[in-house]
Amino acid sequence: MDIAADPPDLDNTPSPAIRAAVAAAEAVLRRRFGAKIQLAEPEDLGGSKLSTVVRVRVAATPFSLPRTLVVKRYTEPAPAESFVREAVSYQLFTALTAEERMCPELYAHDGNAGVIVIEDLGRAPTLADKLLGDDARSAERALLSWARSLGRLHATTAGREADFDALMRRLSAGRIKGDPLAVNGPAAIERLPQLLADTLGVHTPAQVFERAERTRWLLATSRHRGFSPSDLCPDNNLITSRGVRFLDFEGGCVRNIMLDAAYLRVPFPSCWCAFALPAGMTDAMFAAWRAEVRVMWPDLADDGVMLPRMLDAQLFWVWASTFWFLPRPGESDAPLDSHLPSPRRSVSLAARWRHLADEAKRAGADSILEHAWSVVAALERKFGPDLELPMYPAFREHHR
Repeated sequence: MDIAADPPDLDNTPSPAIRAAVAAAEAVLRRRFGAKIQLAEPEDLGGSKLSTVVRVRVAATPFSLPRTLVVKRYTEPAPAESFVREAVSYQLFTALTAEERMCPELYAHDGNAGVIVIEDLGRAPTLADKLLGDDARSAERALLSWARSLGRLHATTAGREADFDALMRRLSAGRIKGDPLAVNGPAAIERLPQLLADTLGVHTPAQVFERAERTRWLLATSRHRGFSPSDLCPDNNLITSRGVRFLDFEGGCVRNIMLDAAYLRVPFPSCWCAFALPAGMTDAMFAAWRAEVRVMWPDLADDGVMLPRMLDAQLFWVWASTFWFLPRPGESDAPLDSHLPSPRRSVSLAARWRHLADEAKRAGADSILEHAWSVVAALERKFGPDLELPMYPAFREHHR
């Protein structure tokens, strides 16, 4: 949910979806505050196939409310799982202090209407804006700030799983549980060896498959758990004057924080905006995140504890994202996103397997190292030898 994008030009008649979102927001605010609150001048902020997102001006209210708010109305049958996860996530953070929140404040929500009303954080740039811009120093600062903020997000929510689960049970009547990745992640890992064989002619040794299968422990462990937005892509993180603010909690859950930390090392394995970073950048980001989480989990300062877990998390993401993104027979080697700046699928995947090979070599995991390089070689044979991942635009001129 990009609430920072410049709104497109609108005519004087909002679309039916926008009018419905505004009407639903007025109704839920009236129930929440007990008096009529009038909203005006809706600005379309894009949304998705699942939702309509608008910025509105608070035109009339007997209460002290911000000048503007953001409304998100789901088009799925209510209450949809994505709505429940997002509303519960905002409820969890709104109960914290302002310093701990790191996301918009929730003002009202309604499951039957599928609508949430949250704080408007304004037109601050996203992390994607910084990375796709032309200021290398600004992009570097944004990445390090994001990594530190992610660590604080994890540390702040440690021990709050029971609160999150209670809110989930209340809003979903107990029908929605756990991590949404727990279904499609293991399924992808189980099916990847056959896909590699059919598409690239790569054999997966039994011991490598067994190691990948064991990464399921990340989805079940009771240690090192904190809140995760699930979708940590650069366009879901605002760089504001008050620090990084996380958006889009449609997959919000409590899970092992290593799965999020791997976004610092791969990086951004499930995202369209997945270009290369300068040498040393991922190490600096990981160190910034680690400095925050080891306050809550002192054992994560120990490389003997941390690094094997990180290798498992990277192995999980590389395998899962390869299953999701590898072009099937007859499919084109298209960019990850057809409308936004994205590398080709083969280029992105080759980079991820090279990262995995580097980490496996560091860990002395020879079987993973050999398999990773066999996948890279097969990708180059099938899609061409020039599979070097370009850097994010912000760093390209600086590193010529």
